[in-house]
Amino acid sequence: MDLRRWNHVVAVADRRSFVRAAEEVHLSQPALTRSIQAAEAELGLLLFDRKGNEIVPTPAGEFVIARARQLVFNSRCLERDVALFRSHHLGDTAFGVGPFPAITFLPELLSQLRTEFPGINLRVEVSNWQLLVERLREEDIEFFVADTTDVPADPTLNLRPLRRAPGGFYVRTGHPLCAARAVTLKQAWAYGVLAIRLPDNVRTSLARLLGLESVQELRLALECDDAALLTRVTLGSDSVLLTAHTAVSREREAGQLQALDLRGLPLLQAESGVVTLRGRTPSPMAELVMGRLPAML
Repeated sequence: MDLRRWNHVVAVADRRSFVRAAEEVHLSQPALTRSIQAAEAELGLLLFDRKGNEIVPTPAGEFVIARARQLVFNSRCLERDVALFRSHHLGDTAFGVGPFPAITFLPELLSQLRTEFPGINLRVEVSNWQLLVERLREEDIEFFVADTTDVPADPTLNLRPLRRAPGGFYVRTGHPLCAARAVTLKQAWAYGVLAIRLPDNVRTSLARLLGLESVQELRLALECDDAALLTRVTLGSDSVLLTAHTAVSREREAGQLQALDLRGLPLLQAESGVVTLRGRTPSPMAELVMGRLPAML
């Protein structure tokens, strides 16, 4: 069976609809239906069932689709690698960053790249690791760097650790809590805590210290993937900011934010790392960017 037909099988599996899959592979619906029927006849297996308005893989289909997906993926990688080999150029790239990289080393990194390689086109997506994993699987980005504490072990992903980023609680200078020698977590929480999406282990520790019965009861006053926005809200209110120390180094040096001395607080830290898709050769530009990351942290 040719690769084009395998691509049709994968499209139907992903879209769960012949209409949507036909649009994706630029075929008419009847033509796509005939292609799937031909694949089933050649394999001697029923690949899809119709359940209501949705097309779902059969058990045999699940078996075949997993292998078809790998064939299609390898084909795209080969085409891309050959194009890169022919061009002998760095090539453009797209990558993702988490909230803390976005306000720490990313501006400096992008300034360097724009100065050294003005003809290169870059695209950067700032988000949490969950959404960045989706973009990576869709091959919309080549890699991402973010807090990888909760990224699950997955044979399709490569994870390269970079460094640990400890954090703590901060308030604006002049905040009512600044006058206290030591503050409890409950006192800080009463003012409303702002943070990006917290790793599961941090949420569990905080819930336990607050005396909550379950981690689901832990509520942040404001959760947002824009770390810079959270800092600005903290500077303009009595909210308490939970963030990495490096993310607010300028505000600390300027005397705008003060760290709270919280009693009995465990070590809070993020595990930053680079995540790539296993089996996909990065472009030369992506390799160059990833190679600079350790020195930027």
